Amino acid sequence: MAVDARIEAIADPLVRELARRGQLRSIARNTVFINEGDQGDSLFVILAGRVKVYVADAEGREMVLDIHGAGDYVGEMALDGRPRAASVIAMEPTVCSVLTRDALRSAIAANPDVAMNLIGTLIERARIATENVRNLALMDVYGRVARLLLSLAVEQPGGKMVVPERLTQQEIADRVGASRDMVSRIFKDLTAGGYVTVADRQITINRKPPARW
Repeated sequence: MAVDARIEAIADPLVRELARRGQLRSIARNTVFINEGDQGDSLFVILAGRVKVYVADAEGREMVLDIHGAGDYVGEMALDGRPRAASVIAMEPTVCSVLTRDALRSAIAANPDVAMNLIGTLIERARIATENVRNLALMDVYGRVARLLLSLAVEQPGGKMVVPERLTQQEIADRVGASRDMVSRIFKDLTAGGYVTVADRQITINRKPPARW
């Protein structure tokens, strides 16, 4: 599919308008294209691929904040001129439309609804961040794992729930703020209890896990 067709395929007309104003950039898999702490004034509209937003400490431990795909955008928080608040890495070959701060201002001047779209996205991401902080503070690791699986799962015919992303236990650990060993023990218990089945990294939820373990 041509890149122009990918822009036109974006469902949200306001995001599509942003993408039309940017410069196309191809990003190889495992490339970090936004670095936490760096200065930046660019917004990245994702046309193809998937990216991971994360923070890391000096020892390299990561906490995954979100995953985004085609039709989403990242980097909007740097538009206030302050350093980047998180890093973003391409999880697979990715194509973005990159807008500078000036290009974004021009888009907003031409259509103020673009600003409302940005504000709506910021509010939604702030709500998600608040919920994540709440879960880290008030839920144990089991509860966070169970909540993540249920939030990602999609219902299939027959009532079973399947997680579309083929997540490794390390990726799950990064997303719930836990160690891989702890996640491995939880999965062993959930599998033994018949709550989940894992085959070729495909997680199937056979029945809703208990609220507490």
